[in-house]
Amino acid sequence: MIESRKMSYSRTIQTKLVLPPDANHMETIFGGKVLAYIDEIAAITAMKHAQMPVVTASIDSVDFLSSAVVGDVLELEANISSTGRTSMEVFVMVHSSNLLTNERKLTTESFLTMVAIGPDNRPTPVPSVVPESVGEKRLFETAPARRLHRKQRIEMTH
Repeated sequence: MIESRKMSYSRTIQTKLVLPPDANHMETIFGGKVLAYIDEIAAITAMKHAQMPVVTASIDSVDFLSSAVVGDVLELEANISSTGRTSMEVFVMVHSSNLLTNERKLTTESFLTMVAIGPDNRPTPVPSVVPESVGEKRLFETAPARRLHRKQRIEMTH
Protein backbone atom coordinates (compact mmCIF):
# COMPACT_ATOMS: atom_id res chain seq x y z
CA MET A 1 0.00 0.00 0.00
CA ILE A 2 1.17 3.53 -0.80
CA GLU A 3 1.59 5.68 2.30
CA SER A 4 0.05 9.10 2.84
CA ARG A 5 2.14 12.26 2.71
CA LYS A 6 1.65 15.57 4.46
CA MET A 7 0.86 18.56 2.24
CA SER A 8 4.03 20.22 3.50
CA TYR A 9 6.11 17.33 2.09
CA SER A 10 5.71 18.54 -1.49
CA ARG A 11 5.42 22.31 -0.92
CA THR A 12 7.54 24.07 -3.52
CA ILE A 13 8.58 27.72 -3.76
CA GLN A 14 10.21 29.38 -6.78
CA THR A 15 11.35 32.95 -7.29
CA LYS A 16 11.50 34.62 -10.71
CA LEU A 17 12.53 38.11 -11.83
CA VAL A 18 10.27 39.80 -14.40
CA LEU A 19 12.58 40.88 -17.22
CA PRO A 20 11.82 42.94 -20.37
CA PRO A 21 11.55 39.89 -22.70
CA ASP A 22 8.85 38.50 -20.34
CA ALA A 23 6.65 41.58 -20.74
CA ASN A 24 4.22 43.09 -23.21
CA HIS A 25 4.11 46.66 -24.54
CA MET A 26 2.62 47.82 -21.19
CA GLU A 27 5.65 46.36 -19.35
CA THR A 28 3.45 43.80 -17.58
CA ILE A 29 4.34 40.12 -17.67
CA PHE A 30 2.72 38.01 -20.39
CA GLY A 31 -0.02 35.77 -19.02
CA GLY A 32 1.46 32.89 -20.99
CA LYS A 33 4.78 33.33 -19.21
CA VAL A 34 3.01 33.13 -15.85
CA LEU A 35 1.16 30.01 -17.06
CA ALA A 36 4.47 28.38 -18.01
CA TYR A 37 5.85 29.11 -14.53
CA ILE A 38 2.67 27.71 -12.96
CA ASP A 39 2.82 24.51 -15.03
CA GLU A 40 6.48 24.02 -14.14
CA ILE A 41 6.04 24.44 -10.38
CA ALA A 42 2.91 22.23 -10.42
CA ALA A 43 4.90 19.46 -12.13
CA ILE A 44 7.75 19.75 -9.62
CA THR A 45 5.31 19.69 -6.70
CA ALA A 46 3.45 16.65 -8.06
CA MET A 47 6.72 14.79 -8.78
CA LYS A 48 7.86 15.45 -5.20
CA HIS A 49 4.59 14.04 -3.87
CA ALA A 50 4.35 11.03 -6.18
CA GLN A 51 8.10 10.42 -6.46
CA MET A 52 7.65 9.63 -10.14
CA PRO A 53 7.15 11.47 -13.44
CA VAL A 54 3.90 13.34 -14.01
CA VAL A 55 1.99 14.92 -16.86
CA THR A 56 -0.40 17.85 -16.82
CA ALA A 57 -3.96 16.56 -17.25
CA SER A 58 -5.60 19.97 -17.03
CA ILE A 59 -5.21 23.54 -15.93
CA ASP A 60 -8.50 23.73 -14.11
CA SER A 61 -8.59 27.40 -13.28
CA VAL A 62 -6.38 30.44 -13.51
CA ASP A 63 -7.35 33.72 -11.93
CA PHE A 64 -5.17 36.69 -12.87
CA LEU A 65 -5.84 39.07 -9.98
CA SER A 66 -3.25 41.79 -10.57
CA SER A 67 -0.32 42.56 -12.84
CA ALA A 68 3.40 42.18 -12.29
CA VAL A 69 5.68 44.63 -14.06
CA VAL A 70 9.26 44.56 -15.30
CA GLY A 71 11.54 44.60 -12.26
CA ASP A 72 9.07 42.85 -9.96
CA VAL A 73 9.97 39.56 -8.35
CA LEU A 74 7.45 36.73 -8.60
CA GLU A 75 7.19 34.19 -5.82
CA LEU A 76 5.32 31.04 -6.76
CA GLU A 77 4.17 28.63 -4.06
CA ALA A 78 2.52 25.28 -4.78
CA ASN A 79 1.28 22.29 -2.86
CA ILE A 80 -0.86 19.23 -3.42
CA SER A 81 -4.39 20.11 -2.31
CA SER A 82 -5.98 16.68 -2.91
CA THR A 83 -5.37 13.38 -4.62
CA GLY A 84 -7.34 10.84 -6.58
CA ARG A 85 -6.17 7.33 -7.42
CA THR A 86 -3.55 8.45 -9.98
CA SER A 87 -4.12 12.21 -10.05
CA MET A 88 -3.12 15.13 -7.88
CA GLU A 89 -4.75 18.53 -7.66
CA VAL A 90 -2.07 21.21 -7.28
CA PHE A 91 -2.82 24.68 -5.92
CA VAL A 92 -0.46 27.45 -7.06
CA MET A 93 -0.33 31.01 -5.73
CA VAL A 94 1.78 33.72 -7.37
CA HIS A 95 2.72 36.90 -5.52
CA SER A 96 4.62 39.82 -7.01
CA SER A 97 6.92 42.05 -5.02
CA ASN A 98 8.53 45.38 -5.78
CA LEU A 99 11.81 45.09 -3.89
CA LEU A 100 12.33 48.87 -3.93
CA THR A 101 9.02 49.73 -2.24
CA ASN A 102 8.32 46.42 -0.43
CA GLU A 103 4.86 46.32 -2.04
CA ARG A 104 3.66 42.72 -2.28
CA LYS A 105 0.44 41.55 -3.90
CA LEU A 106 -1.30 38.37 -4.94
CA THR A 107 -1.20 38.23 -8.74
CA THR A 108 -2.47 34.77 -9.70
CA GLU A 109 -4.15 31.68 -8.24
CA SER A 110 -4.45 28.42 -10.13
CA PHE A 111 -5.52 24.81 -9.76
CA LEU A 112 -4.05 22.11 -12.00
CA THR A 113 -4.51 18.36 -12.22
CA MET A 114 -1.37 16.28 -12.66
CA VAL A 115 -1.28 12.52 -13.29
CA ALA A 116 1.54 10.23 -12.14
CA ILE A 117 3.06 8.06 -14.86
CA GLY A 118 4.60 4.68 -14.05
CA PRO A 119 7.43 2.83 -15.79
CA ASP A 120 4.92 1.42 -18.30
CA ASN A 121 3.97 5.01 -19.33
CA ARG A 122 0.48 4.53 -17.88
CA PRO A 123 -1.21 6.34 -14.98
CA THR A 124 -0.13 4.87 -11.66
CA PRO A 125 -1.43 5.23 -8.07
CA VAL A 126 -0.19 8.07 -5.86
CA PRO A 127 -0.06 8.52 -2.10
CA SER A 128 -2.98 10.32 -0.50
CA VAL A 129 -2.35 13.76 0.96
CA VAL A 130 -2.87 14.81 4.58
CA PRO A 131 -3.65 18.44 5.42
CA GLU A 132 -2.37 19.90 8.69
CA SER A 133 -2.87 23.68 8.87
CA VAL A 134 -6.21 25.48 8.78
CA GLY A 135 -5.50 26.71 5.23
CA GLU A 136 -4.50 23.23 4.06
CA LYS A 137 -7.66 21.74 5.57
CA ARG A 138 -9.80 24.35 3.78
CA LEU A 139 -8.14 23.49 0.43
CA PHE A 140 -8.57 19.77 1.09
CA GLU A 141 -12.22 20.08 2.18
CA THR A 142 -13.22 22.15 -0.87
CA ALA A 143 -11.49 19.78 -3.32
CA PRO A 144 -14.55 17.52 -3.93
CA ALA A 145 -16.54 20.52 -5.22
CA ARG A 146 -13.69 21.43 -7.60
CA ARG A 147 -13.45 17.80 -8.76
CA LEU A 148 -17.20 17.76 -9.49
CA HIS A 149 -16.91 21.05 -11.39
CA ARG A 150 -14.01 19.60 -13.49
CA LYS A 151 -16.07 16.51 -14.28
CA GLN A 152 -19.11 18.60 -15.27
CA ARG A 153 -16.97 20.88 -17.44
CA ILE A 154 -15.48 17.88 -19.27
CA GLU A 155 -18.92 16.34 -19.79
CA MET A 156 -20.22 19.63 -21.26
CA THR A 157 -17.42 19.88 -23.81
CA HIS A 158 -17.29 16.25 -24.97
